[in-house]
Amino acid sequence: MRIVFTTVLLALSAIATALSVSALPYYDWKAGQLEPLVFVTAGLWALFALSLVTLRGVSGRASVVLVLVGSLAIGVAAMAGPPNTSTDSARYAWDGIVQNAGISPYTYVPSDPALEELRTDWLFPAPVDGECVGERIMTVDEQGTGDLVCTAINRATVPTIYPPASELVFAGVRAITGAGPEYWPSQLLGLLVSLGVTVLLLRALQKSGRDPRWAAIWGWSPLVATEGITNSHIDIVSALLLLVASLLVASGRRWLGGAALGASIATKLIPVIGAPALLGRRPLRVIVASVAVFFVLYIPYVIADGIQVLGYLPGYLTEEGYESGTRFIMLSLVAPGPASLVLAAVLIAATGALVWWKTDPANPWLGQLVMIGVTLLVVTPRYPWYALLLLPMIAMTGRWEWLAVPLALTERLLIPSVDLARISVAVAIVFIVVMSIRRAGWVIVSPRESAELAPQK
Repeated sequence: MRIVFTTVLLALSAIATALSVSALPYYDWKAGQLEPLVFVTAGLWALFALSLVTLRGVSGRASVVLVLVGSLAIGVAAMAGPPNTSTDSARYAWDGIVQNAGISPYTYVPSDPALEELRTDWLFPAPVDGECVGERIMTVDEQGTGDLVCTAINRATVPTIYPPASELVFAGVRAITGAGPEYWPSQLLGLLVSLGVTVLLLRALQKSGRDPRWAAIWGWSPLVATEGITNSHIDIVSALLLLVASLLVASGRRWLGGAALGASIATKLIPVIGAPALLGRRPLRVIVASVAVFFVLYIPYVIADGIQVLGYLPGYLTEEGYESGTRFIMLSLVAPGPASLVLAAVLIAATGALVWWKTDPANPWLGQLVMIGVTLLVVTPRYPWYALLLLPMIAMTGRWEWLAVPLALTERLLIPSVDLARISVAVAIVFIVVMSIRRAGWVIVSPRESAELAPQK
C-alpha cells in the first residue's frame, strides 16, 4: 500500500507539474498579485512532502525504483511547456548560436546590428503593428540605430553575464540542435543532468551506508523540476559539478576533485562557497587544480575579449542591490545600506573559516550543507535556483529541515513582498535552528528543573 500510495502521489506531482507548465500563463512577478502558479507551486511542495513521508515505508529495491521513476516522470512533465518564470534560457540559446558562428558572446550585445543575420524568429519576432507582443517578448532599441527590436532575451542591451564553462555548455547544446529549436534543448539538458545527479546520489548514499531514499530530495523536488528543467537554469550543471567535486575529494582523489570544483565555479561563480568544506589540512591540491581549470577555461575568452569577459556581472550586482546592501532583506533590518554588505561578508567569511576548520574532506557533506545554506540565508537572493547547490547536500546528510531554505526563496520569487519574504526566511532560520538543537540532543530546562534533576548529596 505504501508503494501504491507513493506512486499515486508521484503521478499527481507529474500531472500538476505538466499542467502548471503547459496550461498556466507566464508568471510576471512584477505584476504584484497572486496568480495561479503561486497556488500550484504550493500544492507541488505539499505533494513533495507527502511523497517523502510515504517513501519512508518503502524499503529495498522498490524504493530505489520509485526514486528513479519519480525523478524521470516529474522531469519529463517539467518539459511540457516553455519557461514559466524566467527567460534566462533564451540568452543561453543566443550565446550558443553566436559562438557557433565563430563570435565571442562577450563581444557584442544581442541588440547590436552586427549580429542581425544570426537573429532567429523565435528569439527576435517581428513587431505586430509597430508593437512587440508575446508573454516572453521584450522591447528594446537596436544599438546605434534606435530601431525597434522585439526579443525574448532579457537585458538584450548589455553583454552576457555567464562565465566560460556555461558558455561552452550553451555552444555545445546549440552545436547539436542548431538555432531553430526553441526552449526544449536546454530543458532536455536539465532533465539529463537531473537524472545524473539522482543516480550519483543513489550510488553515493548506498556506498557510504546512508539511506538511498534521501536521493528523492533531489529527484522529486519541485525546485529541480521548475528551475532546473522547465526554466533550465545553468545552476543545475554547477550543482552537478560541485557534487562530483565533493564525491571525488571524499574518495581521496583531490586533484580530480579540485578540477571539478574549478569547472563548477567557472560555470556560475557561486559554487566557490563549496570550496571550504573540501580543503581540510592539505588544501594545496584542491586549490591548485581548481584555480588551474578555472583559468584554463577563461583563457580563450580573455584572449578574444580581454576585460570584457566580466560581461554584465558588475552591472548586475549593482542592479540587484548587492553593492548598496539593499538586497540583503534580513541584514538590512539591523545594518541598513552599505553596512549590510560588510556584515554579509563578515558572516560568510566566518562561516567559511569555521567550515574549513571543522570539516573532514573525507566526509564534507555537513560542512557543504552549512556553508551553502548559511550563505543563502545571509544573501537572501530573489532567485530560488541558487538553492540547487544545496539540495544534493541535504540528500547526503538527511537533514531535511534545510528544505525550508529553497522553499522560502521560492516564496520570495513568486510573491513580491519584502515583509512576507522576511517572515519566510525568519521562519526557515528558526525551524533549522530548532531542528539542529534537537539533532544535537540538547535539552533546555528551567533553573528549577535543573535543580530537581541535579544528583542529591
